[in-house]
Amino acid sequence: MTQCCKHTGAAVFHCPLTNKGVAFTEKEREELGLSGLLPTAVSTNDQQVERMHEILDRFEKPIDKALVLDSLHATDEDLYFRLLTRYTAEYMPVVYTPTVGEYCQRFSHIFRYPRGLFISYQHAGHVRDVIERAPNKEVDVIVVTDGERILGIGDQGINGMGIPIGKLSLYTACAGIDPAKTLPVVLDVGTNREEYLNDPLYLGLRKPRSRGPEYRALVDEFITEARRRWPNVLIQFEDFGNQNAFKLLADYQEKILCFNDDIQGTASVVVSGLYSAMRIKKEKLTDQMFLFFGAGEAACGIANLIADALVSEGLSREEALKHCALFDSKGLVTKSRMDELAAHKKPFAHDYAKCTDFVEAIKMIKPTGIIGVAAQPRTFTTEVLEEMARLNERPIIFALSNPTSRAECTAEEAYRVTKGKALYASGSPFAPVEYEGKTFVPRQGNNSYVFPALGLGAVFSRSKWMPDGMFLVAAKKLAELVTDADLEQGSLYPSLDDIRPVSVKIGAAVAAYAYDNGLAGNERPADLEKAVEAFMYRPSCRAKAFFGALKT
Repeated sequence: MTQCCKHTGAAVFHCPLTNKGVAFTEKEREELGLSGLLPTAVSTNDQQVERMHEILDRFEKPIDKALVLDSLHATDEDLYFRLLTRYTAEYMPVVYTPTVGEYCQRFSHIFRYPRGLFISYQHAGHVRDVIERAPNKEVDVIVVTDGERILGIGDQGINGMGIPIGKLSLYTACAGIDPAKTLPVVLDVGTNREEYLNDPLYLGLRKPRSRGPEYRALVDEFITEARRRWPNVLIQFEDFGNQNAFKLLADYQEKILCFNDDIQGTASVVVSGLYSAMRIKKEKLTDQMFLFFGAGEAACGIANLIADALVSEGLSREEALKHCALFDSKGLVTKSRMDELAAHKKPFAHDYAKCTDFVEAIKMIKPTGIIGVAAQPRTFTTEVLEEMARLNERPIIFALSNPTSRAECTAEEAYRVTKGKALYASGSPFAPVEYEGKTFVPRQGNNSYVFPALGLGAVFSRSKWMPDGMFLVAAKKLAELVTDADLEQGSLYPSLDDIRPVSVKIGAAVAAYAYDNGLAGNERPADLEKAVEAFMYRPSCRAKAFFGALKT
């Protein structure tokens, strides 16, 4: 238990882990010295949830709702997660994308409640001391960022802390990871954004972003010390710049339990959406050709997992790679550019002619699907969409850049221009679209379908590390959970309202992979799915344990 066990009287209200507010029973109020400190009537947990839901409904702006939820998270964690668990689909866009983008941009101006660890160069050589100050006795999941490439809005410096906080909220709400065993971390290595360096309220280091050995030494020291204190912890790398992201994953993937959500999590959820699209098209993945608008972490992660999926269907690796083409800031990625290409792009450099126009690239390659991951808004123009519809009976249009303002096209644009042909998914939510008497319900190709469940399966099994095969397993399992009714309305993913049972099944599939491949650190239970579900945190469990401890 936590230090909260020692709290009585008004001090109880200051511990978010066990505070119950007006849900304290009359007996608990008497035992804890709370009589007279709360309104007379006792509310049930459900009543508290609905009261907070009503309060939030009074705010029109998502960022204002985010601030209210932030306050709740800091004062009554049980109620916060009870609310998120009941209204996951409604509040996920508030605690994560797209609202989290604005939250990060305003972080230094709206900061009120310290959460997690802020590790800077001031701590170099002494990161152990910072790690020891973390209040968590146990940690199952760490989400860490250096703030360099936050969503599609770029370098946010220390303001990027909003991302680990938001991601870990989803770990709990979607997949039942105990919030007391999660830790958000930001590595403050400076920022190159002048507006922050000149902002008197900016809370991070006022220096240009560091590179090279100094940077890497701090990252390595953090990883070493985190694993020293919590040997089984899962470390999720989040929103690092391309160069650092690929290098860290290559150096650590097979050594520790870790993954990069931008590279691997995104890939898993997108490949799952492609499997669903195949059911509608009644075609095989081997029949497809994909053109990516973007060539960074997300694009190469997705393309590599598509190649893995194609290899699993019988293609050679060389053949599989030819099914994906990249289009970056200089145009189509080709073999003629090999000398100038970053290492992660080179496997997808093919024998195409030079091309710097995306529409012309579509005409040349004739893709069955286009996947936008460059954070360049409105790049899937009317001309792009018309050309895809001309080439394909059911064109795959994935506009995945976040936040919403960065989307390559809206759902309404995709359906209207393609005359209802598009198989569409986006990174941020869009409302249902009416077109010629049919209602299309586009669902997000959002990582939240996958990364919490991946973490659940890995943590449950105590996996030693996370091979790429885990992400393909997760993609296939998620696709299996899409119903025919979902597909009929154009939904390539299940409803977020069902995210916890979805996470159970994906988590069990991931854990099974760990057991089947000799990666698990504990014994396999007889009923894996049932055991994974029982492992999940549920709001109110900790408060019950707390009051049980008081009585004994």
